[in-house]
Amino acid sequence: MPAITLPDGSVRSFDGAVTGTNIAAAIGPGLARAALAMEVNGKQMDLSREIAEDSAVKFITRKDEAALEMIRHDAAHVLAEAVQELFPGTQVTIGPSIENGFYYDFYRNEPFTPADLPAIEAKMREIIGRNAGFVREEWDRDEAIKFFEARGERFKAELIRDLPESETITIYRQGEWLDLCRGPHMRSTGDIGSGFKLMKTAGAYWRGDSKNPMLSRIYGTAWRDNKELDAYLTQLEEAEKRDHRKIGREMDLFHIQEEATGSIFWHPKGWKLYRTVEAYIRRRQEAGGYEEVRTPQLVDRKLWELSGHWDKYRKNMFIAEVAEEDTTLALKPMNCPCHVQIFNQGLRSYKELPIRMAEFGACHRYEPSGALHGIMRVRAFTQDDAHIFCMEDQIADETVKFVALLESVYKDFGFESFTVKFSDRPEVRAGADDVWDRAEGALKAACEKAGVEYTLNPGEGAFYGPKLEFVLRDAIGRDWQCGTIQVDFVLPERLDAEYVTSESSRARPVMLHRAIIGSFERFLGILIEQYAGRFPLWLAPTQVVVATIVSDADDYAAEVAQALRAAGLSVELDSSNQKIQAKIRDHSLHHVPNILVVGRKEAEERKVALRRLGGAAQEILSLDEAVALLKAEATAPDLRA
Repeated sequence: MPAITLPDGSVRSFDGAVTGTNIAAAIGPGLARAALAMEVNGKQMDLSREIAEDSAVKFITRKDEAALEMIRHDAAHVLAEAVQELFPGTQVTIGPSIENGFYYDFYRNEPFTPADLPAIEAKMREIIGRNAGFVREEWDRDEAIKFFEARGERFKAELIRDLPESETITIYRQGEWLDLCRGPHMRSTGDIGSGFKLMKTAGAYWRGDSKNPMLSRIYGTAWRDNKELDAYLTQLEEAEKRDHRKIGREMDLFHIQEEATGSIFWHPKGWKLYRTVEAYIRRRQEAGGYEEVRTPQLVDRKLWELSGHWDKYRKNMFIAEVAEEDTTLALKPMNCPCHVQIFNQGLRSYKELPIRMAEFGACHRYEPSGALHGIMRVRAFTQDDAHIFCMEDQIADETVKFVALLESVYKDFGFESFTVKFSDRPEVRAGADDVWDRAEGALKAACEKAGVEYTLNPGEGAFYGPKLEFVLRDAIGRDWQCGTIQVDFVLPERLDAEYVTSESSRARPVMLHRAIIGSFERFLGILIEQYAGRFPLWLAPTQVVVATIVSDADDYAAEVAQALRAAGLSVELDSSNQKIQAKIRDHSLHHVPNILVVGRKEAEERKVALRRLGGAAQEILSLDEAVALLKAEATAPDLRA
């Protein structure tokens, strides 16, 4: 007689093994109609699965976040069925749900093209309309391999062969079509609904290996309903308008070329933006008690072996072999081991702790060329990296200070809120379980003291310790993980860091790895898209253009520009022969926030006509008034009185 405990704490008992479908029906007809799947003791399952023991059961309905992944998973199955109905002989490989959607990889003689998508999508809608139930079956491993090989599905047969011997081979049917799948699924294809759309095609190697056959991938997006789908498609349209690569070209900020794959050529205006952000972060860190350091780019592999990074990150490191000295150097992919080397110079006392060590550390990591994306995902980047060496009882206080600093920085950049994920121990990690228990316990206590609410991100911690991940939401509703703080008991042990305690004994410091904006390159890309190039004045690479109406005003325009520069503003002077409306249009397209127009009358009266980006009206000000106004607006938030 299994006792089923429901989320409200109530318990229902049944005479024997019972399915989720029967439990939902026993609770009420409304839940029986709404339930798509269930969680049994925290594990997602089909409603058709039987429960024979006492269990905690939670039903998943369409309004639950968990339903989204199931909708996308089921949509991938329907996509595969649609393709095989329309294109007989096509082999299916794998088709997971992903963020915002799903994809499926197919093997066929001709790759799919965007022209194929409307017919495939129409067939998917037909299959969904059939409302065929998802039926789970357990198969013998050898029989499953024979079955798929007989159908010419060699990729599926290979997947089954590679599964662990202990793995149960499960097949899911939907009508006459079936696929290898662990599940779970919703009740039927009809549960997917109509809120989906096929988006694009792409190529992909089988199992991500360029030595393997090339597959044809179809991407789709899927949501709970058409309203959510339309909102997402609108967001994509807005994102395309805000694409940092497009705006970067318009504003002449940077470029990327094949001869330096994954690295950025910063142009003068882009570098001005970069240096403005860097100077701001430097001031905030110095005010927060951080000391800035600089460490080498090339470091002997011995240090990376000691730290444990060689085993974990070797495939992402750029290597330099020095044949004459028989040494192997690596361009540093992170700064942590180098900061420990500075800490280890001399004997440290507990009275010195915490030591907050910051570096704008230039790092290099190998990313496949297909994964690179503008300045958002690169191979060469700089972090606002810092490490806090402290005692265990200082973790909470340092976390409180860090969160306060991070929140203030985000607000200054225009991000009013953020969410936090707590990432705990990964499957592959360094350090004993009791060390991880201490680290996770310390970080949770720090969250409580800092008033940080978080959601759990299981198994996503660093290999050396748990971490908090701070996620920003931008102007069009996209989430970006930027900041982090990580508690590390492992690296100080591996690299023999120690300090003298108040009892004159030796102890290991705790190392807090932290960043606020993370990669400068990625964060600048986020800022460009957040503001669509229309930066607040303190960030704008060109803050003011002084534009003349007639050549008679050239001398006065030069005087105006010089007065603004003397006040610390970034100014361009446009004394070209273009008409003033053409000048205004051109500079507006380059997202210049302020244009000061001067003609014969303004020169005589020592005034300017101020035009704001996006506005049609102009404001007549004296030169002194304009300089004072723009200087105040251009002052960085941390420097304002």
